[in-house]
Parts: sequence; C-alpha cells; structure tokens
Amino acid sequence: MDNQAVPTRPVFCHNAAPHFCENGLMNTTTPRNKLQTIVYLLLLVILGGWLLHIGQSLLIPIITALISVYILVAATDKLGTLPGFRHLPEWLRRLLVLVVFLAVSALLLAVVIATGEQMVAAAPKYQHNLQNMVGNIAAQLGLESLPDWRSVRAATLAKINLQAVLGGVLGSVGSLLGLGMMVVIYAAFLMGERGSFAHKLEVAFPGEDARRTRQVMTEVNRKIGTYLATKTLINLILGVLSWLVLWFFGVDFAVFWALLIALLNYIPYVGSILGVVFPVVLSLAQFGSLATTLWLTAWLTAAQFSVGNILEPKMIGKQVNLSPFVVLVALSVWSSLWGIAGAILAIPLTSVIAIVCAVSPTSRPLAVLLVDDVDAWAEDMRRQDEA
Repeated sequence: MDNQAVPTRPVFCHNAAPHFCENGLMNTTTPRNKLQTIVYLLLLVILGGWLLHIGQSLLIPIITALISVYILVAATDKLGTLPGFRHLPEWLRRLLVLVVFLAVSALLLAVVIATGEQMVAAAPKYQHNLQNMVGNIAAQLGLESLPDWRSVRAATLAKINLQAVLGGVLGSVGSLLGLGMMVVIYAAFLMGERGSFAHKLEVAFPGEDARRTRQVMTEVNRKIGTYLATKTLINLILGVLSWLVLWFFGVDFAVFWALLIALLNYIPYVGSILGVVFPVVLSLAQFGSLATTLWLTAWLTAAQFSVGNILEPKMIGKQVNLSPFVVLVALSVWSSLWGIAGAILAIPLTSVIAIVCAVSPTSRPLAVLLVDDVDAWAEDMRRQDEA
C-alpha cells in the first residue's frame, strides 16, 4: 500500500456553517466557548449582585461619598469662576465648599430631629381631625344611618395609629440622615486626598493603561459631575418653590417637607410623585378639609411639572444619555438591592457602568443598549478615540 498523505482539508468543509469552519478545518470548540462565556457572565452578575446586597452597609456610604465629591468638585470649579473667588487658591476654595457642605448637613440633621419631635406630638390632633372629616363626609352622603357603617369604620379608620405611622416614616428619614453623617466624613477625607489621586493612577496603571484609565475617569467626572451638580441645583429650586406653596397654605413643618421633596426628586419618575404624596396626606390630617388638600395638591403638582418638564430638560439635556427603559430597570434593580439609597443613586451608578463598558470593544455593545441617543454616543466615542 502506498504511503499517501492524508489531506488535512476535507472537501466538504466549504459546505459547513461559517462558525464550524475556519481555514478549512472544522471548529467544534467555538459554540462551547461562547456558551461558557455567557455562563461565566451570568455567574459574575449573580455574584456581583449578591455581594452588593450583603455589603450594602459598607458600600452605600462609600459610594454616596464618591457621588457627593462630584458635586463638591463641581461647586469648587464654579466658585472659581465668580469674580470674588477666582484668585483664591484651589485648596482654599475646596475648603470653603467643604465647610458649607458640613454646615448644610448639620442644619438638615437639626431640622429632622426638631420636626420629628413636633410631628409625633401633634399626631393625636391629626388623627382626630381625620376622623372628624371622614365622619362629616359620611353624614353628608347619608352613610352614618347604614347599619354596616359603624363596623366598617371600626375595621378601618379606628385602627389607624397615625402616631406610629409618622414615627416609622421619621425613623426611616432619620436613619437615612444618620447614614448621611458617615457620608459627610468619607467625603471630607476624599476631598482632602483628591489632589494626589491622579498620581496614584499613574503609578498603579503605567503606560497605555494609565492613559485609558485617566480617559475613563475624565469622562466619568465630566458627565456625572455636571449631571449631579445641575440636578442638585434643580432640586434646590424645586424645594424652594414647594416651600413657598406649603407656607402659603399653612402646612405644618413646611421646611421639612420641602427638603424631603428636594431629596426624593433625585429618584427618577416616582420620586416626584412620592414628594407630593407625603405633605398632601399630612395636610388632609391637619386641616380636615378635602378642598384645601385638593388645592394644595394642584399647586405642588404644578411646581413639579414646571421644574420637571420645562426647567430640567433645558438645564440637563443629554448629559446622562440613558434609555428611559434602562432608567426604569436600573431604578428597580438598585432599589431592590439598596432601598431608597439605591433608588437615589440609580442614575449615577448606571451612567458609570455605561461609560466603563464603552471603553472596551468587547463590552461596547452593552453600552449601546444602555444609551438613548446612539448618534450622540457614537460622536463621544469618536472624540475619545481621536484623543
């Protein structure tokens, strides 16, 4: 028998599917490798979510402090553009902003503590007004003569303990502000070490890695910092408008409710609704008048609509280029992991993920799925590649 060389390229290879044939040889490992990659990514996502959930008590203050530093840095840069402060050294401007930040945090804590004591003390009066209002409405509708009205009232309104409800709400807000004190401490130290952070990056990631890392950090600082600073200014304007409305109607604890409205406005979509619900419910218990509550609701809603649909699109625009569906999903995911703090941080954290994914060609398709305006995103990518 002649020793004839065995052909290494089968004649049927050109008829095979493209992913099973490469350079004339059957490639049977590609589908398995893709499946393994998908499985590893799923396991990584599950492990990351589990770590985020169990480590929330440690991670939330640190990440919130990082987000706060973006606002403080943006405020420091803005302070440098003002006529009376542009000649001051950066460290002094940074110190002034930090002192104002500490003072505002202490003021917020004092307002919450004082409001909590007064609100719990006034809870019995609110509950009495609420019961009288329901009784008057039932009398006007002729419900009190019905035999089942007493049993229905005893099963619903009589079992409401407004003092316990207000205590629970204030306890949640108080724990959130207690978390805020840790954030203030972390943010103060981060502001102090910010000047040496760029040098640390150069040492940790030399060469091309350092350039790419600085590029990502610059993009994150530009987009997230501008968004948070602008969003904070918008929330302050909304808080002032809401305080004017609450003060005009004579709602108790108007400063506290205005602060709560401004804070909840960081949460997309549902935050503006929650911000109106809390003071409206309290006004119903305070005044015992449905007409007054409806007028208050209309004016607070008008303030929310004006800021959210007129002022905010003009000031923020496309600074955070996320799809509305992605915003809803991010809000659900982060709030399920970290509660109210996760809902407030959902947009900044998801934006950071989109920016980081856009750096690598492997993860860049994920960034495309997250953004809203693909053309604007492609233009940003082109400028980054040219840089």
